[in-house]
Amino acid sequence: MSRKSRTLSIEAVRSGLRADCANCFGLCCVALPFAASADFAVGKEAGRPCANLREDFSCGIHARLREEGFAGCTVFDCFGAGQKVSRTTFDGRDWRRDPATARQMFQVFPLMRQLHELLWYVTEALALPAATPVRGELRGALRRLDRLTAGSAETLLATDVAAVRDEVNALLLRAGDLARAEVPGPRRNHRGADLIGARLRGADLRGASLRGALLIAADLTGADLRTADLIGADLRDARLDGADLTGALFLTQAQLNAARGDAATRLPATLTRPAHW
Repeated sequence: MSRKSRTLSIEAVRSGLRADCANCFGLCCVALPFAASADFAVGKEAGRPCANLREDFSCGIHARLREEGFAGCTVFDCFGAGQKVSRTTFDGRDWRRDPATARQMFQVFPLMRQLHELLWYVTEALALPAATPVRGELRGALRRLDRLTAGSAETLLATDVAAVRDEVNALLLRAGDLARAEVPGPRRNHRGADLIGARLRGADLRGASLRGALLIAADLTGADLRTADLIGADLRDARLDGADLTGALFLTQAQLNAARGDAATRLPATLTRPAHW
């Protein structure tokens, strides 16, 4: 398969956006900082390995992370950035055997994660039938992002990722608006709203804008979230029991992992039901 055809294939791009911990050097357990909180039993600074990281880069408490107080680890999703940095950017040279790579590798990882997250959103937008008017621009963004993620560590560190995010986000907003416009009737606008603990049980949120909304511990039991734009929505501890999320726009696995649902929660085909539900 040629490089051009690979970058134009949504399926091929998506296949590289799922975390493959077996091919990563435990980067999320080393490069990122975390503070002692309800999500992490202890804190650590960026660049210092978590005490639970084994020599083979696996987690010593992976099967009982929540029980040990590390629920934050079960929520995190690198969108495949870990294996990309480990196996492509640094060509399989790990930071333990080649310490000279460590600092640069740990700096590149969070940048790669942001770019991979944008790739995920762009592939989601390209799958929307209503996004036809911006499909050409979305494909262009897909190619540019793919080239960036395939670049050297030096290229990635020199990239203004915030500017790239702003540019892509404008396209995603247009794609989302086009999709939401197809929903008949009034569409709620809760963009950036403080809905912490909100009582939204059974709410009709079809076509709503929930971009960046704070839905922490909100009760969305039985809510209809089809075609609701959920980019950046904070769903930590939100109740999604029996909610319909099929067709929800830009929903990520990390958002689901942070929420609470049950066997009756309806999910998009591209995402999986969290094990702790």
